[in-house]
Amino acid sequence: MNNYTKTVLESGVRFDGRKLDEFKKPIIIELGISKNAEGSAKVTWGETEVAVGIKMNVGTPYPDSPDKGVLITGAELAPMSSPDFETGPPGQQAIELARVVDRGIRESNMIDTKKLCIKEGELVWTVFLDIYILNDSGNLIDAAALAAVAALSNTVFPKLEGNQIKFGEFTKNKLPINLLPITSTAVKIGNKILVDPSLDEEKAIDARITVAVSEKGDIHAMQKGGSVGLTIDEVDQMIDLAIKKSKELRKLIK
Repeated sequence: MNNYTKTVLESGVRFDGRKLDEFKKPIIIELGISKNAEGSAKVTWGETEVAVGIKMNVGTPYPDSPDKGVLITGAELAPMSSPDFETGPPGQQAIELARVVDRGIRESNMIDTKKLCIKEGELVWTVFLDIYILNDSGNLIDAAALAAVAALSNTVFPKLEGNQIKFGEFTKNKLPINLLPITSTAVKIGNKILVDPSLDEEKAIDARITVAVSEKGDIHAMQKGGSVGLTIDEVDQMIDLAIKKSKELRKLIK
């Protein structure tokens, strides 16, 4: 199947009729899907569906950043979302997904973590970002990252009395946000470079580059995947394509 996919792509044709630089449709963001979370969002991207929930708690800061809050990101690839996913502890794909999404948020300083400090060296807010894959039809990284940014940008603080959170009760104070990083991925299959791979295309990927881009077009994080090396020209082409497509995704964030 991989060789057939590459042969078809050589003619510039994709199985679903899209152009090489065209996203699957629709791309829909739903906010506030959980009444119990401090922030939440669901992204429907073609047939891929990803939900993200944000929970906040208080705890001690890390010793090397006593005046900063903490971000912890995890991903769950539920068996109901794909026959390729199994029950049990997070596998390699889940760990990589969480790390790539986390890196785009963390390295861009999307969250003003200093404003999450309650008492330096003693008490800070911890932001738990949980990714749930509801249906895998390809391009989980971009869909999960989009859901994460949407959920964080609409997160509010829970009520805090002393050092205790009153779970289920929310303030109107939003999570302090510096900017909105948009993550976009370009992949190489054979001699073609494209975006938003389908499941069949993902099985034929030689290499991929994921970038997190700010409103100003600055790249804050980058991740290379796949087993095949890339030339400098290919890297430049893939980065340019990812930046271009990130602008389309940014228009969806409200």
